[in-house]
Amino acid sequence: MLIGVLKEIKTNENRIALVPAGAEALAAAGHDVLVETGAGEGSGFPDDMYTAVGARIAPDAASTWAKADMIMKVKEPIAKEWKHMRQGQCIFTYFHFAADEKLTRAHIDSGAVCIAYETVELPSRELPLLTPMSEVAGRMAVQEGAKYLEKLYGGRGVLLGGVPGVPPAKVVILGGGIVGINAAKMAAGMGAKVTVLDLSLERLRYLSDVMPANVTLIYSNRHNILEQISTADLVVGAVLIPGAVAPKLIRREDLKIMQPGSVIVDVAIDQGGCVETIKATTHENPTYEVDGVIHYGVANMPGGVPRTSTLALTNATFPYAMQLANKGWKKALRESAPLQRGLNIVEGEVTYPGVAEAFGLPLARVETFL
Repeated sequence: MLIGVLKEIKTNENRIALVPAGAEALAAAGHDVLVETGAGEGSGFPDDMYTAVGARIAPDAASTWAKADMIMKVKEPIAKEWKHMRQGQCIFTYFHFAADEKLTRAHIDSGAVCIAYETVELPSRELPLLTPMSEVAGRMAVQEGAKYLEKLYGGRGVLLGGVPGVPPAKVVILGGGIVGINAAKMAAGMGAKVTVLDLSLERLRYLSDVMPANVTLIYSNRHNILEQISTADLVVGAVLIPGAVAPKLIRREDLKIMQPGSVIVDVAIDQGGCVETIKATTHENPTYEVDGVIHYGVANMPGGVPRTSTLALTNATFPYAMQLANKGWKKALRESAPLQRGLNIVEGEVTYPGVAEAFGLPLARVETFL
């Protein structure tokens, strides 16, 4: 199989979907690897590291798209890339279709086979390809939130951990999953007063066993959310419904009860965000203000630390990429239930329930195509 690896063109996205070690393993298995020139530079992997292990370098994106049987990316193809997608071509990347109807319809029209990192799911319900980036994003959410609490950036001028004689900042985290637990660890480690809200009592019991004493755990409902955000310095949106749009837990009218200069970092932005007033931003222009509350909505947060993120992501994705390359997508999906859950769109049909539900589209059975 010819595997094409593209240079990411989303603003300030420096990750790459395949490191040289992965290219070497694919080449050793008899596959051709075509890497767009400069694709790895942002993560510290120049072209010569790929050629040294048997990969070829393509001069541009168009030639990579045209030749590849399978495309590997980090982020979803954006509008200028849609013209390159073709019938039957396998695209393996993060898509987050349920948050973007235009993106979804473009991929339906292309006839491509779209396998989404974020919906590959183990029998335990773990999302193994989302986990590493959720770990990075959860930790970055607190790091970025602490920065934007500084007065220079319009924040309340509060130090997250406080100092002796001065209380620490209050950090409220909506959701106790992978993002939430990593945000809580980071915030607690910095000395903040942390509150995590979640709907699952089982999850709250688990967090009770692993979290330090400065983390409070509260059952998530409308009353408790409003009570907690009213005194929060930093709110982290860490809600995820796999493959579906995130629920809006903080409404526009709720901002008026929040403290002026407080900060919201909505990590759920890839799935539409869990804050009604959030919109996607970039690393170049990461924040904006609504009703005195600073909103941070960078949709590719891990792209800000590409070296760490690329290594963490490819550790998780590579075994699945190798299965797809060795067996072809149909056989790989027949033999792997987790990969089968990753199939979102194929030959113009939607096969993932959350995507079909988001836009009122018919849902096709995955088995039909296998």
